[in-house]
Amino acid sequence: MITRTATACRHYRTGAFFSLEADDEGFTLQTPAAAAETDLFIAPALVDIQVNGYKHVEFSSDTVTPEEVKSVFAAMAAVGVPYCCPTVTTSAPETMLHGLRTIEAACARWPEVAKANVGYHLEGPWIASEDGPRGAHPQAWTRDPDWEEFARMQEAAGGKVKIVSLAPERDGALPFIERLAAQGIVVALGHCGPTAEQVTAAVDAGARLSTHLGNGAHAVLPRHPNYLWDQLAEDRLYASIIADGFHLPPALVQVMVRAKGPQRIVLISDLFAYSGLAPGRYRLDDHRVVEVAANGRIGLYGTPFLSGANAPVTACVDNTVRFAGVELADAIDMASVNVWRLFGADPPVIAPGAKAAGLMLYRQREGTLDVVHTL
Repeated sequence: MITRTATACRHYRTGAFFSLEADDEGFTLQTPAAAAETDLFIAPALVDIQVNGYKHVEFSSDTVTPEEVKSVFAAMAAVGVPYCCPTVTTSAPETMLHGLRTIEAACARWPEVAKANVGYHLEGPWIASEDGPRGAHPQAWTRDPDWEEFARMQEAAGGKVKIVSLAPERDGALPFIERLAAQGIVVALGHCGPTAEQVTAAVDAGARLSTHLGNGAHAVLPRHPNYLWDQLAEDRLYASIIADGFHLPPALVQVMVRAKGPQRIVLISDLFAYSGLAPGRYRLDDHRVVEVAANGRIGLYGTPFLSGANAPVTACVDNTVRFAGVELADAIDMASVNVWRLFGADPPVIAPGAKAAGLMLYRQREGTLDVVHTL
């Protein structure tokens, strides 16, 4: 914990020493008079751009309440992730609107929720309808892009939709992407099965991200060409990945990081209502059953398909260090600095005299991230 007295720490990349000093407005970083023994490092705080819910709470629900929304943000902060994009997934139109309005109500009631919400992620409903690319999204509610429908969602979200994941092969997708990009919204290719030409056309229209690349895809693909290679090779696309040890094998995480480079990978969790629960089987609202295994894997019972993830993005940072052989500082950036760059924003400043906002203190234990405090 940090106190009102000065706390010694070191820059997570350069190793430079800082003194974290309390003032009336919070905390400020200063250059210490002398280096002090410390095992604390300071780095940008983590941001998870794909959080569908957590521990019995799903944002895409007809019954979610502001209090439940607040509980998700509190639970995220408790595991060292103070910022996230609440993600609303493919559902009936009124369900998605209710989720957005309820999160907005929570933001209006609790300033800490408003600060933690960096913008909404719409994962669907404008995704592929076929098995495989659709993933665990209900087929009945997948549909072609509709600008009037998006406008209703944007209004319910208070104008704060930040990311839209869609299938670029759907009818009307390209002009839809152009309109979204013109408004500064990050368009992501996700739950899709496009051709190489459709990937290129979508990026030319303004798409900038691949959503959980390697997942939400056909179980069997041609060796080449296929849309995974096309997206990996497209230097204009960032790639978000779920490095929980289940969604992607370690070798593929390593390949993706090498292909994109550490500067173009964004680590995400894909947490949802059944993440963080005890092992067992749980019934979804649409009567399907998910199974939380003892090893943490969550899948649709009776199928080989995954259904959401169980590890917060802090664990994905640790896994990426092990899987891809990168430095911890690079893995931290994949869940912090790279997000701000994707959004066209400057990451938090770590420099003498800077306000220590949007930062975290952590200890490095055998290459793992132990978040001590977020600022």
